[in-house]
Amino acid sequence: MTTTANSSAGDEAPRVRAVFTPSGLETSVAINTSVLDAARALGVDVDSVCGGRGICGRCQVSAPLGTFDKWALTARSDGLTPPNETEANYRGKRTLKTGHRLGCQALIVSDVIIDVPPESQIHKQVVRKALRMDGVVLDPTVRLHYLEIPKTLLGDDATASQLIINALAEQWERHQVRVSPSILSELHPAMATDDQAVTVAVSTALAATGEVVAIWRGFVDAACGVAIDVGSTTVAGHLLDLATGEVLASAGRMNPQIRFGEDLMSRVSFVMMNPGGRVELTNAIRSALAELIAELLEAASRPANTMLSVTLVGNPVMHHLLLGIDPTPLGAAPFVLATADPLTISARSLDLPYPNATAYIGPCIAGHVGADTAAAILAEGPHRGETNQLLVDVGTNAEIVLGSRAGLFAASSPTGPAFEGAQLSCGVRATTGAIERVRIDPITLEPRFRVIGQEAWSDEDEFDHSRPVVGVCGSGIIEVMGEMFTSGVMDSEGVIRPPKPEHADRVVADDRTFSFVLHRSSAGAEMRITQNDVRAIQLAKAALRAGIDLLMEHAGVTEVNDIRLAGAFGAHIDPVYAVGIGLVPNGSRGADAVQSTGNSAGNGAVRMLLSGADRTEIATVVATQVTKIETATEPRFQDLFVDAMAFPHRRESPLATATGARRRRRRTGEGSVPSDPSPPNTETENV
Repeated sequence: MTTTANSSAGDEAPRVRAVFTPSGLETSVAINTSVLDAARALGVDVDSVCGGRGICGRCQVSAPLGTFDKWALTARSDGLTPPNETEANYRGKRTLKTGHRLGCQALIVSDVIIDVPPESQIHKQVVRKALRMDGVVLDPTVRLHYLEIPKTLLGDDATASQLIINALAEQWERHQVRVSPSILSELHPAMATDDQAVTVAVSTALAATGEVVAIWRGFVDAACGVAIDVGSTTVAGHLLDLATGEVLASAGRMNPQIRFGEDLMSRVSFVMMNPGGRVELTNAIRSALAELIAELLEAASRPANTMLSVTLVGNPVMHHLLLGIDPTPLGAAPFVLATADPLTISARSLDLPYPNATAYIGPCIAGHVGADTAAAILAEGPHRGETNQLLVDVGTNAEIVLGSRAGLFAASSPTGPAFEGAQLSCGVRATTGAIERVRIDPITLEPRFRVIGQEAWSDEDEFDHSRPVVGVCGSGIIEVMGEMFTSGVMDSEGVIRPPKPEHADRVVADDRTFSFVLHRSSAGAEMRITQNDVRAIQLAKAALRAGIDLLMEHAGVTEVNDIRLAGAFGAHIDPVYAVGIGLVPNGSRGADAVQSTGNSAGNGAVRMLLSGADRTEIATVVATQVTKIETATEPRFQDLFVDAMAFPHRRESPLATATGARRRRRRTGEGSVPSDPSPPNTETENV
């Protein structure tokens, strides 16, 4: 692409070629045109906050030398003017790298190649592996602009607002920008300096053409935002630099609403049964968010007035309570949302003490499938792929998404809190001393385990037996179920079977059923997996699996080989055991098809914070590509639920499941396996 750039040198001045990489865009400019002006005229992505005054250092470029056959151009050392006094005296926060020039100061004087490094691009790609942010491209909804406001004289027909609007148009070519009424009281104090130089933040979140939402004296080059996943159990937040995408701090805390009820329906019931209950729940979560953001700002040493954007995602009940909306319609059919649209409001309307900040709340999908699922879709991208992806966020309500570029199906399945340790005789949340890994010897039935806080297994010398073992957390529960099945302690119907004499100290009578003794303390106290524990897990996993199978039927899919387990719980599930107990389908790739993705909802929230394009993308996907399936009204759900009650599943081969587990164990060297991978015949054989 070739175009022509204007310059202060005039149209009659001699013209030379300028090629920008990596974009490959080419232009013809008048001699002595600045690199920044040429880039802007051509539409090349070059960052700048100071408007070409040589202060911010964001427009750094380099000019490689040599012959470039691709463009039939030879670039010499005299392509740009030598460094001037501004560059020589540059002392900005961004170091001027060796070989780099300030694009606003370097003038083009002959044919030249200009390379724009990633850190100098506005829409730079962000790679944050810890947050699974690979491929995110910055498309800021808030930009900083340094302005020099002209002096006014008595009799001039001007207001402070209009002076700022005029300066944005003249110095940055930003037109039709308005000034937010919320900052009017800050204009005069900010401009009350000898040079009347200010930095303003212009947001496109509430006005497409831009709104001035913050103003500071002098030059400011950093603004930040927070992305928060408002979970029913935990609230997790990340503070990021809005210009660079750098993660400045991360923190989390328990959702204080837990004191009103462990699960969502308990909280809905609290609202129904207690006058003023909705206000209590709303105040609790808003206070927690304010405290979390303050903690993040303190950790990153960022002033509160640089907080300009907050992105929030959560399930529908959290979404409604956060906004101060009565959630009781979500507690009964037909589960009607107050709104499913993405919302952009002032942070102050959520009682967040950041007057310059806007809050963006992601779109919901259905009455039980919320903005957290939409954020997970954005992060994992099933709608971008050609092959089917199964995305599962395992929690009290399991959110399930299945599909590809051709279309998505979404549903919520009522798994209950069993996977989080509730309803189990020895279940606990993931905390120090909780059993998280389990192996059972198939011959002796002797268990070995690993607890949170210790690397050693319980049968290793390094294991500290003086530290308490407090219970079994979610990942440990999944593994103990898989081990009890593959070792023959229980049959495919989930019945703990009577023991052989040599196993009587591990499989013990418990009223009219049997229990498996997982651990005995030095004082003789026993930690048992009871028949009721098995049933609770069966019910939870059957609800989840039936939801998955229902979506597969609607999508016409018989096998999925890209399965992603999201959320804090999903991040710690061993894929072998997820397949082994039938939590997810066993396809041709077995456990190799399953991967844990961590906090996909949080990753998606970060994307929404950093990119206006991503906000548009997910809103479009939710509105046009997602088909909602309501499990409560689907006739097939009950039949699928019954099939999924079996271990691993009534329509899947136990042999394939156990063989996959055995191969995995051989690779990891963890524990022993049966010589015959199939479980014993429940009608003819006892353990």
